[in-house]
Amino acid sequence: MSDKKEHSHSYNESTGRKEDGFIKGVSKEANDLIHNTVDTSGKIIKSITGEGGLIGKTIDSSGNIVKKASEKGTEAIGKTIDTSSKAFKSIKDKTFNRKK
Repeated sequence: MSDKKEHSHSYNESTGRKEDGFIKGVSKEANDLIHNTVDTSGKIIKSITGEGGLIGKTIDSSGNIVKKASEKGTEAIGKTIDTSSKAFKSIKDKTFNRKK
């Protein structure tokens, strides 16, 4: 009676998507929020100041920096969770799954 999960993902039949664990999911949601906020604020500022010019280009550049930083943070969290999960699974298997 072994109920092993190979990954910390589950499949959601209602959405047709693979779901990550809680922490990875929250991290991805936060990343999406940051991206949407940067995009929206950039559009607002450029609608006031105009698309071209120094301000528009500065907004685009700074927005890209913030987005990349957010992506790297999300990526680091994902890798940390995956590594921790694998280590825990290995320790659990060695401790609790004894051969009979």
